[in-house]
Amino acid sequence: MTLAPQLRRELSRMEEARRQTQRQLDLIDRQITRRMAALIPGLLPRRCVYRRGRAPDPHAFLATYRAELAALAVERQPEIDALSRKLARQEQAIARFVECHGKAAAMDERR
Repeated sequence: MTLAPQLRRELSRMEEARRQTQRQLDLIDRQITRRMAALIPGLLPRRCVYRRGRAPDPHAFLATYRAELAALAVERQPEIDALSRKLARQEQAIARFVECHGKAAAMDERR
């Protein structure tokens, strides 16, 4: 058995682990987006008609939306941070692997 297939297998395994971590981060992002979409009807002003001639504050909705989004993000922040650190470590490991073994794999493939 040559060295190149083993190296390619190892690199493939590392890249799959990185993709899985990225999928988990994307899943958290989609979950937060879904929860915010479900909350929007409750954040909208209750009346369409101006009360006593006063228009609704257009910035109130955005301020409430941003506050709710920040609360949801803070709730999941430890998980997001842990996955982000893991993803960074995996990317560094892949880069080091390619840097160290890239030439060996290329030379072994030529034989």
